[in-house]
Amino acid sequence: MRFALLLLILIPVVELTVLIQVGSKIGSLTTIALVFLTAIVGLTLIRRQGFETTRKAQEKMRRGELPASEMAEGFMLAFAGVCLLIPGFVTDALGALLLITPLRRSVATMVSLDFMKKRMNMRAHWSYRDRNGNSSQGDIIEGEYRPESEKNDHIEKK
Repeated sequence: MRFALLLLILIPVVELTVLIQVGSKIGSLTTIALVFLTAIVGLTLIRRQGFETTRKAQEKMRRGELPASEMAEGFMLAFAGVCLLIPGFVTDALGALLLITPLRRSVATMVSLDFMKKRMNMRAHWSYRDRNGNSSQGDIIEGEYRPESEKNDHIEKK
């Protein structure tokens, strides 16, 4: 929560600082035009790449495969869109980095593999607790249970 609050405060401060610096070098109208241009071009690219990612995810689902990396790419494209809509050059640069297809695919693959690895490592943990609440892991012994009523006595009566 504190990290999100820190980002909420720092991002506008950094963006304003960069916008003022760039505006003093190239002019305010040019800076404003450049911010709008990056937003329009970025959203156009996101739309095109988003359709491509959706198509690939549908193909994988038709084949019965899990489209994990495509889902991660979709979330990254949505984040890139938000970054490009926020006025400023720092967030535009972050959004532009996420638009580079090989970079986005490698990050999406790493994220989806890490996610799957964490989910696969979740196992049931069997332990025994004594009267004091101390946990100790004992040996697991496999066997079969049969109630006494099902036992057949093979004693023949004469």
